[in-house]
Amino acid sequence: MPDQKRHGLLAQAGLEPYQEKPGEEYMNEAQRAHFKTILETWRNDLRNEVDRTKSHMQDEAANFPDPVDRAAQEEEFSLELRTRDRERKLIKKIEKTINLIKEDEFGFCESCGIEIGIRRLEARPTADLCVDCKTLAEIKEKQAGRG
Repeated sequence: MPDQKRHGLLAQAGLEPYQEKPGEEYMNEAQRAHFKTILETWRNDLRNEVDRTKSHMQDEAANFPDPVDRAAQEEEFSLELRTRDRERKLIKKIEKTINLIKEDEFGFCESCGIEIGIRRLEARPTADLCVDCKTLAEIKEKQAGRG
């Protein structure tokens, strides 16, 4: 599944997986541009989806006389709104990540400072932790949930 998602985001942006050149510096200008394109395309697609939802809800909003029809429509709208709310939060995270690229702070673990890695970032462009720190955070989260 992560491969499908990675290739999905890359395909959306019209990109192939980044091919590192021997001796290439990590998070050089070409790599930052690659990820900026991915993130901006993803953000724009999410924004378009939000606009489509608003249009759909305005076009489809009807006051059904049948309570079952009305309830079904309200449930559909409720699900759409929850999805859009999650996407709105994701858009904020994407914008935060784009700012990290602009500030030359993208691609490094917020916890330990090491390189997150090109492949991990292609799979999850908003990742802010390396695999080890993310794993440790998940273990701590599970332990906190039990206590």
